Amino acid sequence: MAHHATHDAQRRQFLRRTAQMALGGTALPLALNMAAMGEAAAFNAPAGDYKALVCIFLTGGNDYANTLVPFDDANYNLYSTIRGGGAGQTAGGIALAKSSLAATLLTPLSPPLDSQGQAGRQFALHPSMTALAQLFNTGKMAVQLNVGPLVKPLTRTQYVNADKRLYPRPRQLFSHNDQQSVWQSSSPEGAKAGWGGHLGDKALENSLNATSVFTNISVAGNAVYLSGDMALQYQVSTGGAIKIKAATASTALGHAALPAAVYSMLHNQTSAHKLENEYLAITRRALDSETTVSAALAAPAPATVFPADALGKQLQMVARLIQGHTVLGVRRQVYFVSIGGFDLHDNLIRDHGGLLGSVSDAMAAFYNATVAMGLERQVTAFTASDFGRTLTSNGDGSDHGWGGHHFVVGGAVNGQRFYGEAPPINVTDGAGSPKVYAPAEQWHVGQGRLLPRTSVDQYAATLAKWFGVTDAEMPQVLANINNFGVPAGRPDYPWDLGFMA
Repeated sequence: MAHHATHDAQRRQFLRRTAQMALGGTALPLALNMAAMGEAAAFNAPAGDYKALVCIFLTGGNDYANTLVPFDDANYNLYSTIRGGGAGQTAGGIALAKSSLAATLLTPLSPPLDSQGQAGRQFALHPSMTALAQLFNTGKMAVQLNVGPLVKPLTRTQYVNADKRLYPRPRQLFSHNDQQSVWQSSSPEGAKAGWGGHLGDKALENSLNATSVFTNISVAGNAVYLSGDMALQYQVSTGGAIKIKAATASTALGHAALPAAVYSMLHNQTSAHKLENEYLAITRRALDSETTVSAALAAPAPATVFPADALGKQLQMVARLIQGHTVLGVRRQVYFVSIGGFDLHDNLIRDHGGLLGSVSDAMAAFYNATVAMGLERQVTAFTASDFGRTLTSNGDGSDHGWGGHHFVVGGAVNGQRFYGEAPPINVTDGAGSPKVYAPAEQWHVGQGRLLPRTSVDQYAATLAKWFGVTDAEMPQVLANINNFGVPAGRPDYPWDLGFMA
């Protein structure tokens, strides 16, 4: 059944899109406008509320071991030995010095659940992530341990089993493009819709938004994550709506009157040719959308200082759009931003800290902006990435992995806690030398590549439940979710990992 879940979802998507087009008589704008005509039924949304999810994608595959670093002596020493650290817990190879981690030590309300029952596990963030460490230690951030794409729960014994039909693994493991797509859509490269898009579909089906246009917004270009059946992603830049210059510029081709003429033609012209007419309708909608976005951005920006780098500018734009959500006519939104450069096969120590510092500072500024707007409990930001990386060093960096650790930030987060299981770092063989595998190999698939103990579907479902998706609707959002049972100790909350209030 697991093999066919995604194909069935794609078939249903095709049928729904076909039905919409048929009802519209091939009129795409009509089909899109019908997105707001669904019956308000199951979606959990009290009247007048607003919620937004913001996906922060770390493109290239983030190195988990230098992001969330073991701090207790026993596990730090294992980490340091594997990564080439120096004597006396000093930096070396791709290991960070323990003394550099004191300022980012995480102090959870309860110790992390350890996969081998070890007491006293401690973690610190990378030294550049002081802002996120503060958010964690004040209850505004949670850490989801060892999460990654899974078709169904999988042990290492099952992973190495030759029967891949009985024990399926995500397709094209360790491939950048494919695993970015799997994280965002449960399918490899070529997928047509993502789970963020399906969240938008649910909002539209239940009449929470007046329009499909501003339900799912990307400030980072095209992302399959935001594409749904009815909710189609709207793209903006860090400067605002993307303009049709020929119709909105002060001059065109040297003529001051030409933009106004083009604008008037696009708004008033009709054609007997159906495709030409639809092109005109789509262009008119783009012009009208730019006007609406500009109106939403007209209010003074939140009085929060954002980093001047690319991620800071993206999240600042998201904050400004969220502030203008009433102008946009939406009560549910899904946003996508990204930061690249994490494929650090080389220069991990040189480059990783700057990237993580950017993530930390931008996410903290974004949270502070939601507080300034009085929306901190209504906006949740979370990280995602292609995959984690190897615990072992390749000399100057780390190679493609699988599971990794991720962060969830917001006023509605059950923060200052670790969720999932803290994986063992390694064990020793009979000679006492470091060994990354057996008998703890159930948590690794080689070179310290973490075998995820929590699936992206479960991670996403916990966010979706907070967003308003019901248990009955969840399989329509996440194709593989029925392959995962109720989390231990939470019989009343299917698929809920607990990190959202």
